[in-house]
Amino acid sequence: MAAGSNGAKRIATLLRPSVFDSAVCRSCQETLVRRNYATAAAAAAQSQAEPAPPSPGSSKPDTAATHPVLKPTYVINAGVVLSRPPQVTRDLTPFEKSYYFYQKRLNERLALPFTRYFYFKRGTPADEDWKRKYRERQTPSRDIGKYNAYSPEAWNDELLVGAVESEPEHQVEMLVRDAEGTTSGSQEGSKKEEVPRPFPRVTEADQKNDQKSLNRALQRTLYLLVQTKEGYWKFPSSPVEQGESLRLAAERTLAQSAGINMNTWMVGYHPIGHHIYNNRKPKVDEKAGIQLLGEKTFFMKGRIMAGQADLKANSLGLQDFKWLAKDEIQSLVLPQYFSHIRNVLAER
Repeated sequence: MAAGSNGAKRIATLLRPSVFDSAVCRSCQETLVRRNYATAAAAAAQSQAEPAPPSPGSSKPDTAATHPVLKPTYVINAGVVLSRPPQVTRDLTPFEKSYYFYQKRLNERLALPFTRYFYFKRGTPADEDWKRKYRERQTPSRDIGKYNAYSPEAWNDELLVGAVESEPEHQVEMLVRDAEGTTSGSQEGSKKEEVPRPFPRVTEADQKNDQKSLNRALQRTLYLLVQTKEGYWKFPSSPVEQGESLRLAAERTLAQSAGINMNTWMVGYHPIGHHIYNNRKPKVDEKAGIQLLGEKTFFMKGRIMAGQADLKANSLGLQDFKWLAKDEIQSLVLPQYFSHIRNVLAER
């Protein structure tokens, strides 16, 4: 069988007209001839696939002229993630409160020994005054309760369950009372010092849940959200105009949406995230020759330094605004929208 096949190949090679130079071996000639046959077959198939040009007398309309090719495109928007950073430190956890309380008592026991006879001579008025004050306080640290580091109960310096000594509010109150009880002079009847109390960490806006106020959630980062005329909540955004960069478009969007009564600062020139919205059915604009598939919004980061948002004169048709934290945003915007922006929002 092998000999017959080889003989048939030789006979076919001899009968096939050779178009190559005699210097080329037979095996190479066969390969080149097969390639020429394949090229010719591909050209023939392509010629059959292409439609023949219409004759001058044909009445069939030109489909390319009646149905032009539309260019698929997206509307490019510039969005602004305007934030107010935290104003105070976060609250301590119960473990952190217990830890710092224990460190204060440990420091009082080990690192703050006081030898009063080195400073006050025994029996002098200064020594008697020190004894009186020490009996009243029982500890140099007025904010952590009565504790004597040199008594038989010195070992009992841990915080009990439910004790208020570790609460920052209680410690501040005790320090203020101690300062108010200190007289400005040594004579009796002298005026007490007026000690200003610190501002509370929970503000009036927190108690009223005023989500339009910047004086709320002082421990969290707040973001400006606006409500469109359709009722959806989102970050301020608008289409980028011709010749505008994303930063310039974001600044213009912020001025047109929330007013000019805010002192803001745009952070950087590059977007920190993007959101893609696809239309359920593409919108066709035959005059412009485009097929609108949806919108692509690129978010620029901004900070508010002072002022407040004002939608009275906005030109984007916005209805309302709110300053919200990350978890509050999640419960207000659409799930698809939040899935695109959640990674650009701070947890605290």
